[in-house]
Amino acid sequence: MRVTAPDGSCDTHLHVYDSRFPVAPRSVLRPPDASVDDYRRFRRQLGTTRAVVVQPTTYGTDNRCQLEAVEALGSDARAVVVVDESVTDSELERLTAAGARGARFHLFPDGAVPETALATVAARVQPFGWHVQLQLDGRELGDRLPTLVALRTTLVVDHVGLFLPPVAPGHPSFRALQTMVDGGRCWVKLSAPYLSSATGPPGYPDVGVLARALIDQAPERMVWASNWPHPGVTDPPGGAELLRLLADWAGDDAIIRRILVDNPADLYGF
Repeated sequence: MRVTAPDGSCDTHLHVYDSRFPVAPRSVLRPPDASVDDYRRFRRQLGTTRAVVVQPTTYGTDNRCQLEAVEALGSDARAVVVVDESVTDSELERLTAAGARGARFHLFPDGAVPETALATVAARVQPFGWHVQLQLDGRELGDRLPTLVALRTTLVVDHVGLFLPPVAPGHPSFRALQTMVDGGRCWVKLSAPYLSSATGPPGYPDVGVLARALIDQAPERMVWASNWPHPGVTDPPGGAELLRLLADWAGDDAIIRRILVDNPADLYGF
């Protein structure tokens, strides 16, 4: 079965790689080049027209590669960038004009900005209408919950929480994510089940049960992403397969449209 993406559908998480740009010293992930033209060919499988280009760890706080991609993709593209505590208001204004709508924190050892900067950066970007995007091991959410709920900024959590490995829906760490979602300012990307699943393809059922629980809880704050070009993954599923997974998790055309079209339009300002 082929799932057709509705008009205005958005892929909310992709990366562009270009060896013209220097690799950050702490980065451990150095994928081969993946260009905007390569992505355009990929998204023809999807039928999506909007895109959010996300700064990978490969380039640290040097956002030029992703901003070039946003410029090339045009008005139907946005960016999530990486900035640290030294960022100025004038730089935030420039980044906003270039399409940035979020500041990413990669809370793993190769992240460019330490967790200690999270509250400061969140407070700095909030007046510009940005959110904070978090990638972390979801099993840590219980310990991090007081810090995260204290932030006044909208939060976006990557990859169905990225529980390594997945937990049962009643697990305290998943309940912590649900508490964040219940607060009304937390969104979740339904993406990249292959990064965490222990049960594996084609259905990734251990991730799917979490995705369904989140959709049932707050379909208005779920978005979808391909995670193209699937950095570090040797045999990723195709775009059509990932859309079929979303259809299986959502189970309803109106909810699929909400996740693919309406929710990202609200979150990223399309």
